[in-house]
Amino acid sequence: MMMGLFSQAGSQLRRARGSSVVDDRAPEDTEPDDTSILDENEGSIITALISQLRVGMDLSKVTFPTFVLEPRSMLERITDFMSHPDLIFGSENCSDPEERFIRVLQYYLAGWHIKPKGVKKPYNPVLGEFFRCRYDYANGTRGYYVAEQVSHHPPISAFFYISPANRVCIVGELRPKSKFLGNSVSTTMEGENRITLMGIPEDGEYVVTMPNMYARGILFGKMVLELGDTCVVKNERHGLTCDLEFKTKGFFSGTYNAIAGRVRKGSTEIGEVLGRWSHVMEFKSSKTGSKSVLFDAVKDGQNIAPKYVPPEEEQEPYESRRLWHRLTLAIEARDMEAATEAKSAVEDAQRELRRRREEHGEKFVPRFFELRGGRWEPKLSIPTDASSYAIETVENWIWPRSSQHVSTPSPAIVRS
Repeated sequence: MMMGLFSQAGSQLRRARGSSVVDDRAPEDTEPDDTSILDENEGSIITALISQLRVGMDLSKVTFPTFVLEPRSMLERITDFMSHPDLIFGSENCSDPEERFIRVLQYYLAGWHIKPKGVKKPYNPVLGEFFRCRYDYANGTRGYYVAEQVSHHPPISAFFYISPANRVCIVGELRPKSKFLGNSVSTTMEGENRITLMGIPEDGEYVVTMPNMYARGILFGKMVLELGDTCVVKNERHGLTCDLEFKTKGFFSGTYNAIAGRVRKGSTEIGEVLGRWSHVMEFKSSKTGSKSVLFDAVKDGQNIAPKYVPPEEEQEPYESRRLWHRLTLAIEARDMEAATEAKSAVEDAQRELRRRREEHGEKFVPRFFELRGGRWEPKLSIPTDASSYAIETVENWIWPRSSQHVSTPSPAIVRS
């Protein structure tokens, strides 16, 4: 019956819109952890939802059912890219700029293998929501992270990570845009990561963009998540770039989760990246032909740096885990009715807050970030040394002593 529902929905879409879905099927050889098979109730909900959509429609205002949600906010999901810090720590000790570039490339590629089983999307953060955590590393050092939803329409998540002792700083923002494509949903991940190796200030920034995401097979067959299209890693100071292609699998050929890229210094190719982001990725030198492993997700994927997040009872109302607490519990209990109710409660409260702001001529002001020169930057004079004062400055900015364990009713506002 499940396949019948999806086939019927697919036929209706084709008749109504004249679109073909032959080339938009889920790959046949996907792995169990990368796919989802809906039960009858879930399929009925998806079918009813899709019947209201049109190909090319912007999905930013579409509410998806709770069973497709990963039980964490997008603000927390960004921390996946801080999961293997050993790959980038100590880069300032590499005398060769090309070697430092490869280290940054390793850090970036190592974040993609972390994802929930099946096809899931994190919670869409509400305006003013924030997530903050601390990392306690085995070498006795620490790292700090904070992310905030600085805009709702369009959705923008700004984030900041720093480990003064390990001389790494990362600032960036994500601006996801989703569209319905027929038998799939695409999410264009606009925005960038800006990485600074503080021990080598002459390098300037390493700028990294994101691939796009595709959830395929939503009308018929298995649902599967793929990364696709091209992203760029570049360092302008040394003229180093890498154009990385995340390859979606063709219906008749190709490899699932494949990546390929060329590393260049100016117009000269110095090597290529190849492999699978879910398994092993390698760098092949153009000069020597030798290969080296960039990251082995099968062997080293479990070595994730643990993060410390204060207990929810000590968090502020707009901190992600506390804000979505009821929804997370309901999803983990597989109680979709309670999950829908919890999700609606947060969204309704946000709509009411927006209505009150508009009524009183008030404007939302982000707490941790501000727009400078077209980029979202932390409201912090970022320390460039590894002193105890620098570490204390960061800690007190993310967790102000005066506001610890103090509840705040809503994000900051100013009158316009």
